[in-house]
Amino acid sequence: MTTYYSKDHEWISVEGGVATVGITSYAQEQLGDVVYVDLPEAGAEFAQGDEAAVVESVKAASEIYAPIDGEVVEANDVLADEPGKVNEDPEGAAWFIKMKVANADQLTELLDQAAYKAYVEAL
Repeated sequence: MTTYYSKDHEWISVEGGVATVGITSYAQEQLGDVVYVDLPEAGAEFAQGDEAAVVESVKAASEIYAPIDGEVVEANDVLADEPGKVNEDPEGAAWFIKMKVANADQLTELLDQAAYKAYVEAL
């Protein structure tokens, strides 16, 4: 399983044609205490760069963008009741959506862990 990162601070982990998407530790640190997460329904389709979800914190609201084209097959419903999980485990249990990968070539446009780390350090 390989994890990729977007410059919009989403992570995407792909296994067997299904991508799990969430926000990075850096993103949740910038947001502060997360109080609300709005996720799409299964069946929603997104093109790369489309707004796919919204996360709100005590400081700000932020859009979450689809890092690749795909159809949502599952949303992490736990976050509706427990949005604070995003602060506790942003790159694990607090994933946002799972999508069918429509175009695997788009993964090559994303950053690997080392490149993302360097990108964040330069901000």
